[in-house]
Amino acid sequence: MKKNQLKKDLGLLPALSIVIGMVIGSGVFFMPTKVFGATGAPGLGIIAWILGGLISIAAGLTAAEVSAAIPKTGGMITYLKETYGDIWGYLLGWAQTLVYIPATMAALGMIFATQVVLLMGINEKMIPVIGIGAIIFLTIMNLLGSKTGGMIQTISTICKLVPLFAIIVIGFIKGDRGVARLFPITMANKPFATALGSALVATMFAYDGWISVGNMAGEMKNPGKDLPKAIIGGLSVIMLVYVVINIAYLFVLPAEVLASTQTPATEVANIIFGENGGKIITIGILVSIFGTLNGFILTGPRVPYAMAVENKLPASKWLSKIDPKFNTPINSTILLSILAIIYTLSGNYGPLIDLLVFIIWIFYVLTFIAVFVLRKNKPNIYRPYKVPLYPVVPILAIMGGLYIIVNTLITQPKNSFLGIIITLVGVPIYMFRKNKFESVE
Repeated sequence: MKKNQLKKDLGLLPALSIVIGMVIGSGVFFMPTKVFGATGAPGLGIIAWILGGLISIAAGLTAAEVSAAIPKTGGMITYLKETYGDIWGYLLGWAQTLVYIPATMAALGMIFATQVVLLMGINEKMIPVIGIGAIIFLTIMNLLGSKTGGMIQTISTICKLVPLFAIIVIGFIKGDRGVARLFPITMANKPFATALGSALVATMFAYDGWISVGNMAGEMKNPGKDLPKAIIGGLSVIMLVYVVINIAYLFVLPAEVLASTQTPATEVANIIFGENGGKIITIGILVSIFGTLNGFILTGPRVPYAMAVENKLPASKWLSKIDPKFNTPINSTILLSILAIIYTLSGNYGPLIDLLVFIIWIFYVLTFIAVFVLRKNKPNIYRPYKVPLYPVVPILAIMGGLYIIVNTLITQPKNSFLGIIITLVGVPIYMFRKNKFESVE
């Protein structure tokens, strides 16, 4: 094994935990506010959660064929490179490395710290300190090897499901007028298409993050078989949890109340668990966000590492270094953590994430289209998994992605164009360095 080659020691369970752990974060606790606020009606809100899950599963079924056919470290970067050409993978990796991954880490660290402050009654000035502390702690843990990071991911994923299932079970038992609260389907004062569209966008953001498991493909023992199982199995579990827990919310509180509070899960917990309910849910949110943050720190560094191995980034020799003892991309991990700390201190991570959502979904759609391109251009490539109901499922995934892109472009034009500009900055850097691309030894 080369000194800059990652060891293949991840199985199906850690991969499944990465998918579930990175998707189920704070959204399951807070997103009902936006969903039911958009629909105004409980029935349409549940339909939005179901449709969001079905679109995500269609996307997962589609992307799984590409990831199984190209099981290399780097995820979408490698898919786009082998399908459309090097520059497309480069631009995605550039945007992810510079802003998307570290800014997301910063946001998760700050959200985690905010919940710690609320739970323990600590001075709010400690929020940045606690957030940075969480990033540093998980960075150190993941530098001890992908097995360590995968173990943390597995444990946190199991733990985060406990409060969710508690709300579901007790909510159904103690909730009153639950069935009645699932109706009406729509509200007369809200246009059906507009209401469903806004709610669907909110749910799609809650389902996001699953594709990052592809970054770890090069470290999986059997990526051709385990990667599709992790993506599809993980998304199926997530959809079930999201739909059922939102029904449980409605068994306890009507949609208009859920829409009017910024902490819907806590409000429900206070009713069904008593005065300690808020604390229980806060702990659940802490575990959930902690696991999601760990997932980004575990998978994120594989993006700059994969680029650096081919000498595509400044200081590639340094960024492609593998720790000889723990077999982790040590310097790429450190780089993203430093950027995350900088974004945490600046307080500008929120807008940075918003402006890149538009761009990330463009690359998602390109990944879905890659199924058609690869089947035409590389019909003989080994495919241990093929998307079922081809071409219907890939078309559904593409249509869902295009909807997100168009909606974001219309509702957030400024952030969309800023995202395009930041991504296109990578073009001159790519042109300047492309003659230096090679395998870094």
